[in-house]
Amino acid sequence: MTKLSNQIVFFGSGPVAAKSLEFLSENFEIEAVITKPKLSNSRDSVPVIELSNKLGIKSYTPTNKLELDSLIRTGILGSKLGVLIDYGIIVSETVIDYFKLGIINSHFSLLPLLRGPDPISFSILSGVDISGVSLMLINIGIDEGKLLAQEKLKIGNLNNIELTKKLIDLSNKMLKNCLPKYLSGKLIPYPQSDIISPTYSRKLIKQDGVINWSKPSNQIEREIRAYISWPKSTTDIFGIPVIITSAKSSNVTIKPGSIKFDKSSLVIGCSDGSLSITRLKPAGKNDMTISSFIAGYKNRFQTIN
Repeated sequence: MTKLSNQIVFFGSGPVAAKSLEFLSENFEIEAVITKPKLSNSRDSVPVIELSNKLGIKSYTPTNKLELDSLIRTGILGSKLGVLIDYGIIVSETVIDYFKLGIINSHFSLLPLLRGPDPISFSILSGVDISGVSLMLINIGIDEGKLLAQEKLKIGNLNNIELTKKLIDLSNKMLKNCLPKYLSGKLIPYPQSDIISPTYSRKLIKQDGVINWSKPSNQIEREIRAYISWPKSTTDIFGIPVIITSAKSSNVTIKPGSIKFDKSSLVIGCSDGSLSITRLKPAGKNDMTISSFIAGYKNRFQTIN
């Protein structure tokens, strides 16, 4: 396949980065990949490193900001543009300034909304219906750089996994279209809106996934969709630890945390109604329908009249 532009350097570490790198390698010439190293005590795969090796692209694995600065100061890289997606290490002004055309970040929100490390989860949690992708030139601020392009995407009832896939596809399409124009000087960066007040996401913690049934049902339903990858939405049903993977609003009115069920349905009370649980994963088991769960654990249930 004919490459569409000059060389670029790719910065990225997570699974989202690996998907983007695979696409970019088919359409652009990647001089090098800069990614996080594999932890010495980890048995998990490192998708970006594995993909770089498969593609025959040279990779570098600085462990922190100082090591990244040191790598850049060697002058070993010749590209005039970097592309950063899902990297996870702070990039200093030294690194940014090394690239004549800067470093483009594909950020999965409509900046200045949801700056920060987890815009996908927080777009679902916020209850808005529209997310999107912003191609941005990074600076030393938190996602405050000038934009190259933005495109919107409807969230609907997508969970985090589904929304992430759609955002990756949209990002890839935008990069394919915009990178050649920017490299040739035909795309001029422009400031983020000063009319829209910035909002921010944060890193999730494990405790976020523990369901609080005193919250409104629509909020818990959004949490289930947002946390499906991590930290996951956990609760106990009659003493059985489970991860809830899918639920929908119910018109059954019961007290928060109380449970009502029959052979094919199970609802749990919230502060303003209830949620009908449609799929869940008991500890040590596979994800299953609620009817399969009830059939398999019926001896543990207490009859609710």
